[in-house]
Amino acid sequence: QVQLVESGGGLVEPGGSLKLSCAASGRTISTLSMSWFRQAPGKDREFIAGGKVRTNPLYGNSVKGRFTFSRDNAQNTVYLQMNSLKPDDSAVYYCAASSTLIQSSIGTPSAYAYWGQGTQVTVSS
Repeated sequence: QVQLVESGGGLVEPGGSLKLSCAASGRTISTLSMSWFRQAPGKDREFIAGGKVRTNPLYGNSVKGRFTFSRDNAQNTVYLQMNSLKPDDSAVYYCAASSTLIQSSIGTPSAYAYWGQGTQVTVSS
C-alpha cells in the first residue's frame, strides 16, 4: 500500500512562489508514476504536472513555464515548484501515484490509485 503526504501549502501573494512536497511510503517512487493535481471549489480536479517514471514530466497548459515537477528518489519524495503564482492557482493540491499508468491517461484522475490528503494553496493579496 502506498501512502502519500503533501506539505508546503499556504498563503502567498500574487507573483510569489511556493514549493510543495509529496513524501511517499510503502513503495519507492522509482517504481511509480507520480503527478500533481489541483481542485478549486466547484471545479473538476485538474492535472498540473507529472507522469511516468523515467520520462520527462508533462504540464497542464495553465502552469507551463511557471511550475516545475521534480523527483528525489533518495528522499522518496516528489516536488512541485510553483513560481509567478496567480489568484487562479488557488486550490487544494493533491499528489497522486499509480503503478499501472499508461501514457494516454496521465491527466486522468481515475487512472491513479493512490492519493494524498491535499494541501491548500491560496494566492491573494
